[in-house]
Amino acid sequence: MSDPRPIGVFDSGMGGLTVMRALMARLPSESFVYLGDTARLPYGTKSADTVRRYALQAAQALVARDVKTVVIACNTASMSLPALREALAPLPVIGVIEPGAEAALAAAPDGPVGVIATEGTVKGGAYRAAIRAAGGETVPIAQQACPLFVPIAEEGLVNGPIVEAAIRRYLDPLLATVPKPKALLLGCTHYPVLKTEIAKVAGPDVTLVDSAITAANAVAKLVDERDIASNAAVRSIRFLATDAPDRFANVGEIFLGQPIDPGLVELVDLQ
Repeated sequence: MSDPRPIGVFDSGMGGLTVMRALMARLPSESFVYLGDTARLPYGTKSADTVRRYALQAAQALVARDVKTVVIACNTASMSLPALREALAPLPVIGVIEPGAEAALAAAPDGPVGVIATEGTVKGGAYRAAIRAAGGETVPIAQQACPLFVPIAEEGLVNGPIVEAAIRRYLDPLLATVPKPKALLLGCTHYPVLKTEIAKVAGPDVTLVDSAITAANAVAKLVDERDIASNAAVRSIRFLATDAPDRFANVGEIFLGQPIDPGLVELVDLQ
């Protein structure tokens, strides 16, 4: 059975476009609607209750556009996954934390696992809980909040001395822990655009785990299991933003890896 309805994807801003990029590559016949809540970013510094409210509003905006599943392309908002699954049932909802935790364990079954993420994700302990739930009860886990990474990425800085200095500020103490992490989980969807520079600092003996790729694989599995794949010859891609659609298009190109026509970014109000 074919289901041509689009897959809905949302994030606090443009970082989730790394998940969108992975989804588009993994599922070439699927259509997508992406919503960036650019008026209220970042989510990583906000309270859990506020993030949950924002995430529900974003998800409901996608549901109103007749999506067949919702992907939370934001690690901080993924901590609201249980609330969204309850509110949107029976529509399937996937976050990025569970697939990322499973991939980190696959890369380093006995650990140690390093997690770099926003302040909200680290304080919430979401990855620690997910790794434990996935079977890593005794795996050593070291976490590090990297609050500068998101604004750096959204300024279009993906390499150079400023980027290297910021990465070293956070990674040097994390990598100095004993024993040193064997896997480093990029626990924010902004971070894949800094992946090359992070890998240089981390070194060849540390495996980087990209939550965008693992999330795309999880969505592909769900689409197959539920028999809701699209066989459309031509797919559609829609973009929604809650503020500054021109900036969304310009900066979003960095994360999506291809140009975004500003005229195709619809301005929406979630209030």
